[in-house]
Amino acid sequence: MSSEDEGGPHVGTDEEKGRPGPSVPEFYGRWAGLYDAIATVPGVARWRRVAADRVARPGDTVVEMGCGSGANLPHLRERVGPEGRVIGVDLTGPLLERARRRAAPYANVAVVRGDATRPPVTADEVDAVLATFVCGMFEDPAAVVDGWGDLVGPGGRIALMDMTATDDTRGRALNPLFSAFAAASAPGAGPLEVLRAPASRFDSRLTRRVAASRESLVARATERRYETFALGFVGLLSGRIE
Repeated sequence: MSSEDEGGPHVGTDEEKGRPGPSVPEFYGRWAGLYDAIATVPGVARWRRVAADRVARPGDTVVEMGCGSGANLPHLRERVGPEGRVIGVDLTGPLLERARRRAAPYANVAVVRGDATRPPVTADEVDAVLATFVCGMFEDPAAVVDGWGDLVGPGGRIALMDMTATDDTRGRALNPLFSAFAAASAPGAGPLEVLRAPASRFDSRLTRRVAASRESLVARATERRYETFALGFVGLLSGRIE
């Protein structure tokens, strides 16, 4: 997951109990090293490469919303080539520092601090948008994705990659563990929430938000393609805006 909106996918947090909890940027900034390690686990790079292939073309300007530590940036740069441009947008300072280091070898890759719900780019300079493991953090993901559709305009491409509980029969038995993972990675959730997560379906809010983001893209896009990885826990939806 990444660092975009303070209304993250969580329930029963410190804030909901009247205790001040960390914002999403604070939370992921605190755990930037662990987040980066998870983002670059061997095997995950294949998913990221597929996502880049679906959304970017040579010469494009591609914006990654919620770029985190920049794990996708080299794959996007490879796709757009020297004539294209890649812009990573995120809110979390420590993650952006890592993203800038990854972007440093490329003259046409930039990383900026900004909010994916109000991206600091203009429509006339964006051909495509990629968002990985971020849509579940938005209070209104459908509106955010719809805004990205306006940003890229007709013919532009959007790809959304997110984790949810799986319907794949091979992985369904692992859904309780996924719920615990969702709790452990949610700002403000404590050990008790992690322990209770499988019974409480802690991940249900995340799943609803991801579904809403995908429905928004389906409503706007043609040439849609949906792919799954990791026994169905990871889904990639891509399409071209009509």
